[in-house]
Amino acid sequence: MNAWTEKPVHRFLKRAMDISAALLVILLASPLLLVTVVLVRWRLGSPILFRQTRPGLGAKPFSIAKFRTMRDAVDGDGNPLPDDVRLTKFGKLLRKLSIDELPQLWNVLKGEMSLVGPRPLRMHYVERYNARQARRMDMRPGITGWAQIKGRNSISWEEKFEFDGYYIENFSIWLDIKILFLTVVKVFKVEGISQGGQATMKEFMGTDES
Repeated sequence: MNAWTEKPVHRFLKRAMDISAALLVILLASPLLLVTVVLVRWRLGSPILFRQTRPGLGAKPFSIAKFRTMRDAVDGDGNPLPDDVRLTKFGKLLRKLSIDELPQLWNVLKGEMSLVGPRPLRMHYVERYNARQARRMDMRPGITGWAQIKGRNSISWEEKFEFDGYYIENFSIWLDIKILFLTVVKVFKVEGISQGGQATMKEFMGTDES
């Protein structure tokens, strides 16, 4: 048990902070959002948003939204080429500055995500989680989280899940505020965008507990 499960007031305060902060960021960033929409349409075409089904609270599927960063490119059989081939210089810039994540503020307003929480991963990863890793779905997934400020995509999956576990077990509003502040610092330092030799991260295949 932790503060998240034991104290409903913490869940209320977290949700209130999500709504108020998301609305404020959307308002302040509206010029940037508009410019990004135009540039994505010009450089990459339609659709402007990339959408993908991810597991949310209690593993309930939802459609995550990001600004598109990859071009449509397929092999002779019609299969998408590797991410590092499809990812453009413009897309790398959006990822480097985390601008591609801004449409997820809409997911936050809809109650599908939180500003802070474990990042929502692929649906097929759910069956690969061990019991501790599966606890990440006890909370709404976040735009940023403890694992993101501790290394983002440059750390291993096992380290990432350990940081997620720490966050869930030590949740507090003050920890959320700390993570949001450190996220801004991390974005300006442009750290941990990808694993070495990868566009983002290698696929998670499960943790060997033998």
